[in-house]
Amino acid sequence: MTGTATRYLHLARHGEASPDESELTGKGRRQAVLLGERLRNVPLSAIHHGPLPRARETARLIGEQLDGVPLRVSEPAGDYIPYVPRRDELPAESADFFLDFVGRFPAYDRERGPGLAREAVARFTGPVSGDEPRHELVVTHNFLIGWLVRAALDAPPWRWLGLNQANAALTVIRYAPGRPASLAFFNDMAHLPDDLRWTGFRPEARA
Repeated sequence: MTGTATRYLHLARHGEASPDESELTGKGRRQAVLLGERLRNVPLSAIHHGPLPRARETARLIGEQLDGVPLRVSEPAGDYIPYVPRRDELPAESADFFLDFVGRFPAYDRERGPGLAREAVARFTGPVSGDEPRHELVVTHNFLIGWLVRAALDAPPWRWLGLNQANAALTVIRYAPGRPASLAFFNDMAHLPDDLRWTGFRPEARA
C-alpha cells in the first residue's frame, strides 16, 4: 500500500547575473558549478527552474555536475511578487519602505504573482505520495525562496520581505508526514569561497 513520504525541498537562488540579466557572469557560473558539486551525493529526482535566462543557465550548470537528473522549466519557479502587503499588516516603522519597494515593480508582476505563488506552494511543498523520501531542487529567485521559507515557518504573509538569499546559496525545507515543516538549512554558502559569497549587503556581511 502506498503512503506518504518526506519531501526534501532544496532551494537555490540563481548565480550572479550580468547587469542586463541575460546571462550569468563568470562568478555566477563558478557559483553554479560549485553548488552542483555540493549536490552530487544528494539523490535528486529533478531540478526545477524558472524560465528566465539566469535561472535556466544556473540549473543547466548544476545539472552538468550530476548524473542524469532531469531539468524541468517551471513558471511558478520564476521571478515575481508573491504577495502584496496592505499597510495595516506591516510594522508602522517600516511600512513606507516596504510599500515603496513593492510598488517599484511592474503592475503585471504584482498582479500575477500571488497566483503563481499559490501554484508554487501546491507543486513544491508538503509530503509526497509513495514510500520513499523525495529530494527535489528548485533553482529560482530571491522572492520565491523568501515566500516558501515564510510559509514553512507559518510567518505572516508579508514576511517574505526582508529574507535575502545569496546567489547559489542552499536552503533546504523538510516536509515530513504528520509534522510541521522544518528548515534544515537557510542561505548556506559552505560550498562557496569567500569571494563568491554575495548577499546583497556590505562586504563585511559576506562571510
